Amino acid sequence: METSKLTVRLPTKDLQFAKAYAKNHGISLTELIDRYFEHLQQSTQGQLHPEVQKITGLIPQGVDIRDEYLEYIQGKHS
Repeated sequence: METSKLTVRLPTKDLQFAKAYAKNHGISLTELIDRYFEHLQQSTQGQLHPEVQKITGLIPQGVDIRDEYLEYIQGKHS
C-alpha cells in the first residue's frame, strides 16, 4: 500500500484527545485516523459493520420478529 504524508491543523484539545484515545487503545494516531477513514468509506458505500454481517441471515424470512418477541415476553411473565 502506498502512503503519503499529510499535515492537519486541529484545535489543541482535539489533538490531545485523539492522542490520548489512541494511547489508551494501544494504537498509533496514524492508525486511529486510518481506521476512521476506513469506517467512513464503508458507511458511505452502504456496507454493514462486520459484527452486523456476522448475524445477517440468521433469522429465516417470513418470521414475524415482533410476534415472536411478544410471545417470548408473554411466556416469560406467565
